[in-house]
Amino acid sequence: MFRSVPPQSSISDRELEGGMRALVLDGVFIQSHTVLTTGAFLIGFALALGASNSVIGVLAALGPLALAFQIPAVYLVQRLRWRKCIVLVAATLSRSMWLVMAAIPFVLERRLQIPVFLGALMVHYTLGNIGGCAFNSWIRDLIPQRRLGEFFSRRMTLATAAGALVSLGAGFGVDAWKLHLPGAPGGAAGAYVAVFLLAMVFGMLSVHQLFRAPEPVMPTGADEPFLRTLRQPLRDRNFRQVLIFLGAWNFALNFAAPFFAVYLLQRLGMDMSWVIGLTVLSQAVNVLFFRFWGRLADRFSHKAVLAVSAPLFIFSFLLWPFTTMPEQYFLTIPLLLVIHILAGIGTAGVNLCTGNLALRLAPYGKAGAYLAVNSLVSGLAAAVSPVIAGFSADWFDSQQLVLTLHYASAGPEGADFVMPALDLRGLDFLFFIAFFLGLYAMHRLVTVREEGEVKEADVRRALLDEMGRAVRQVSTVAGVRQMIMAPFTLFRPAPAPAPEDQPSGNGDANTS
Repeated sequence: MFRSVPPQSSISDRELEGGMRALVLDGVFIQSHTVLTTGAFLIGFALALGASNSVIGVLAALGPLALAFQIPAVYLVQRLRWRKCIVLVAATLSRSMWLVMAAIPFVLERRLQIPVFLGALMVHYTLGNIGGCAFNSWIRDLIPQRRLGEFFSRRMTLATAAGALVSLGAGFGVDAWKLHLPGAPGGAAGAYVAVFLLAMVFGMLSVHQLFRAPEPVMPTGADEPFLRTLRQPLRDRNFRQVLIFLGAWNFALNFAAPFFAVYLLQRLGMDMSWVIGLTVLSQAVNVLFFRFWGRLADRFSHKAVLAVSAPLFIFSFLLWPFTTMPEQYFLTIPLLLVIHILAGIGTAGVNLCTGNLALRLAPYGKAGAYLAVNSLVSGLAAAVSPVIAGFSADWFDSQQLVLTLHYASAGPEGADFVMPALDLRGLDFLFFIAFFLGLYAMHRLVTVREEGEVKEADVRRALLDEMGRAVRQVSTVAGVRQMIMAPFTLFRPAPAPAPEDQPSGNGDANTS
C-alpha cells in the first residue's frame, strides 16, 4: 500500500482541495483519538493503576520528551524524501500501541503495571513524533501560506467540536461503567480500557484520511548535510527568540496543566462526567474562538494574537487556588466555569498561533528541520517542567499558607469575624508558580519579530468588538451586558497621551 503514495511533482487545484478536505477529516479523527488518550482519561487510568503525583509528573513528561525524536526524524525525512509514507507507517504503529496498554490490567501483576504502561506510552509518543516531523514538513509545503490561518482554524474548529462530543460521551460512559459494572474484569481501569480501544479505531480512521492527501516533491534545496541543516535554525536570530519564547511558555504551561484533572478528581472529588463536562465547556469556547483568532492572525499577525490570548490563559492559573477555601464553597462551581471559559478563549489563540508562528518563520523547503529543533526545545522544557512539578507537588502536600481577614470589636458585644482571604496547600502552590512563569514567557514574546506584525492594542480592540457583538445578541439589557463584559475590559487599550505641547482637552489631540 505504502509504495502507491509517491510524492507528486505537480498537484492540481482539484487535488489540493481534495487533500485539504481529507486533512480536515484527519483532524476530526485524530482529535477524537487524542481526547480519549490524554487528559482526564489518561490521568484516570494512571490513578486506577495506583499512580502518585510523581508518576503523574513523569507521565506528563513523556510526550514532550519524545519530541526529541523529531531530530533523527529530520535525517530520515532527508534520506527517504517520502514524507507521506513515513507518516502512514509511524502513525499506524504508534496508534496500535493502545492495544498493548489496554491489555495491562488483565495480563500483568500490580507492581509491573505502571512501568509497562509508561514504557508503552513512550513508544507510542516516539513513533508519533517521528511521523509528526514528516507531517509538519509535508503540510508546510502542501498548504499555500496565504491560506494557513484559514485552513488550520477550520481544521481545529471541526476537530475540537468533534473531540468535545466524543469526550463528553466517553466521560458519561466511564461513570456509568463504574456505577453499573464495579466488579467487571480489569477493576476500576476497565472503563478506560474500553475508551482506549475506541480511541484506536479513531486513530486508524485518521490514517485512512492521511492516505488520501497528496504530497508534493521536496524542494531540491532541502538536501543539505544533516548537521548543517540542524544548525540553521539556531543561527537564525529571530527564530532563536521564538525558541526561547516557546520553551518558556511550554515550561509554564506544563508546570500546571497536567495537574488540573488531578485537582478536580482528588482535591474536589468530582465525578469523571463533571471533569469532562468542564473540559467540553472549554472546548466549546475553543470552537467559537478558533475562527475569530484565525481571522485576526491572517489580518494582523500570530505574535499579536498570542500577546492577547496567552494572558487570558495565564490568568486562569491564578484562579484555581480560589476554588477551595480550603474546601469547596459556594463560589467553587462559578469559579470553575470562569476558569474553563477563560482557558477556552485563551487556548484557542495559543494553540492556533504557537505552532503557526514557528511554521510561518521557517523557510520554504526547510520546515522539517526548523520545526524539529523547535519541537526539541519545547519538548525538553515541557518534559522537565512536569517532573519538577510532580516532585514539588508531593512536597507541597504537607505545606500550607493561610492569609485571613480578622475583624474584632472591643465593645461590650465583642464582635469577632474571621474570613479566609487565601488558603494555599498542595497543588495550589504549583498554580501560583505557573502564573509567574507564564508572565516571564510573555516577556520573551516581545523579542520575536514577525513579518506584518501590528500592535497588540489593535487585536485587543478587535477582541472587545467581537465580544461586544456576541453579548448584544445574548442580552439587550445594558447592565447585564456591562457585567458580562467587565473581565474583558481589563484588556482594553489605554488611550494614547496627549502631546505635551498641546492641552489634553484640545480636540486635535490624539486620544486613540
